[in-house]
Amino acid sequence: MEGHNLIRTALLVWCAAFLAFLYSPLLVMGVLSFQTGPDGGPQFPIVEWSLYWYRHLFGLTPPSRVAPLPIGDALLRSLTLACLTMVISTILGVLAANAFRRRFLGDRVAFGLILLGMLTPGVLVGLGIALLANGAGIPRTWWGTGLAAHVVYTLPFSFLVMTVVFRRFDPVLEDAAASLGVSPARTFRRVTFPLISPGIVSSMLFAFTLSYDEFARTLFSAGADATLPLAIYGTFTTEIHPNLFAFGVITTLFSLSLLAVYGALMAITVMRTKRHAIQEEIA
Repeated sequence: MEGHNLIRTALLVWCAAFLAFLYSPLLVMGVLSFQTGPDGGPQFPIVEWSLYWYRHLFGLTPPSRVAPLPIGDALLRSLTLACLTMVISTILGVLAANAFRRRFLGDRVAFGLILLGMLTPGVLVGLGIALLANGAGIPRTWWGTGLAAHVVYTLPFSFLVMTVVFRRFDPVLEDAAASLGVSPARTFRRVTFPLISPGIVSSMLFAFTLSYDEFARTLFSAGADATLPLAIYGTFTTEIHPNLFAFGVITTLFSLSLLAVYGALMAITVMRTKRHAIQEEIA
């Protein structure tokens, strides 16, 4: 019993140390974002607490030597690219996972090819797409070649999520609908889709977040128009100011809000499932 408690304590300490290592940079970034401005830099301890750099992000401060972050158009491109990637990867992931519910000739090879986009280093994928586009005379754009690079990267994650969802799906429900003369399209819309919808939401979140902050693949394939990660990287060539940390805090809060919405949707889905189960038992 003492050995079991010792192992459990060691695992808890290890888990706490890992979480501290993982989230301490976010904490430091959050603290430094409240530095005074415009002369206050990313030094510690804080000279004076202020919301100056948050106001600076939205252009609510007087002109100074610190230029605003070039995030306007870049942020719009990243959000648009992430949304397009999310839709395309989720649709392809659902279709591919649905196809793998049954064995077919070459299924192992196809499975490996789908996962190859996740396993290949991002620099090689981006560089390969850039060389292919240049050789074929295709202009490199964030909505063209950049989108292709992002879909290649995010599709395996959507595919794996939906594969797990379909593995837990009972095909008897579809067979029952087919025996009643329901068409496959209507069966998918009325039976299959409501049951796999939580997995679809998870797949969409995976694709969106992975595309939103992707750097290596975008660097070579997006062309001249910078996305948000590229625009932020461009600011590192000059002096770093706390406005970058303030933007990081806002972005982190946005990501946490997405997770909160996802958690709320999952909770509602579970409650509805339990309610339907109770009603069926009563009936």
